[in-house]
Amino acid sequence: MAQFKRVKRNINGVLLLDKPLGFSSNQALQKVKWLFQAAKAGHTGTLDPLATGLLPICLGEATKFAQYVTDADKTYIATVKFGTTTSTGDAEGEVIATSDVRFTRAQLESACQSFLGEISQVPPMYSALKFEGKALYEYAREGVDIERQSRLVTIADITIAHFEGDVAEMTVKCSKGTYIRTLAEDIGNALGSGAHLIGLRRIETAGYELADAITIEQLEQKIKETPVEVLQSLLLPIDSALSHLPALTLNADAAHYLMQGQAVWVSGKIPNGEMRLFDENARFLGLGFLQDDGKIAPKRLMRDFS
Repeated sequence: MAQFKRVKRNINGVLLLDKPLGFSSNQALQKVKWLFQAAKAGHTGTLDPLATGLLPICLGEATKFAQYVTDADKTYIATVKFGTTTSTGDAEGEVIATSDVRFTRAQLESACQSFLGEISQVPPMYSALKFEGKALYEYAREGVDIERQSRLVTIADITIAHFEGDVAEMTVKCSKGTYIRTLAEDIGNALGSGAHLIGLRRIETAGYELADAITIEQLEQKIKETPVEVLQSLLLPIDSALSHLPALTLNADAAHYLMQGQAVWVSGKIPNGEMRLFDENARFLGLGFLQDDGKIAPKRLMRDFS
C-alpha cells in the first residue's frame, strides 16, 4: 500500500514558542516544524529539557538570520535551592553535599552583586556543549569527565524577587553562553552553602518576550481550528530578529541590482555598519552594510522576489 507523504510548505517567519518542561530544544523544534508542515526550520539557542520558556523558532528564510537571535542577550527567572549540591547542578542529579543555610537576604544580594560584569565560567559536564562531536552530558552519563576550558560571559543584572528558607527566585540578565546552573552553584559556594537549580524559565531574548509566546498545546488547538495555510498570522516578520539594526528603503533599480548580489549607490545619509534593507513595497530584502567606497553591499539576502 502506498504510504502518504506529507507535503512540506515554504513558510517564512519567527514563531515565539513557550518550550514545555521535559522537551529538548530540538524536540520542540521538530514538533513545530511538523505542525506547520515547514520545509525548513531552526531554533535559536538551546534550552535544557528542565528549562522552560521563550524559544524563538525560525521557519524558512528566517533561518538565515537565526544567529542574530542566538547571539543576543538573555533574561531568565531562576529558582535556586541553597544548602544542597547535586551531581548535575540541577534537580535531576544526585545529592553530593549538604550544608546549613545561614545567610541573610542582604548577604545573598551582596553575593549576587559580586558576580555582575564579565566573569569566567567553566561549562558543566551536564551540558549540550560538544566535544569531538558528542555532547558533554553523554560523556557525563558514562562517568567520563572531559576537561573544559573556562569562558568569559557577562552578567548584566541579578535581581532577587523572593527569598525564603533555602530557596530564592532571581531574575538574571546575561550574555549568550551563560550557564545559569553554574552561576547558581558559584553563588552558593560564595555563600558557603552550595546550591543547585530547581527551576529555570527564559523570559526574554533579542527583544522578544515570553508574554508573546505560544505553547505547543495552544498551537495544536489553533491548527485544529484553522487551516494550516493561514497560520502565517502566528508568525512574526523575518526581520523582527533584526529590529536592533537600522532600516533603509531602496528604490526599484537599487533593489534589483542588490538582489543580483551587487553593491549599490543610495542617496542620502547612510547608517554605518549592518542594516536591514527593504524595497519600495516594504518587502524585506535582507541585510547589507556600508562599504568604504560609500556603496551598500549585500551581506545576507532573501530569495529573489522577482
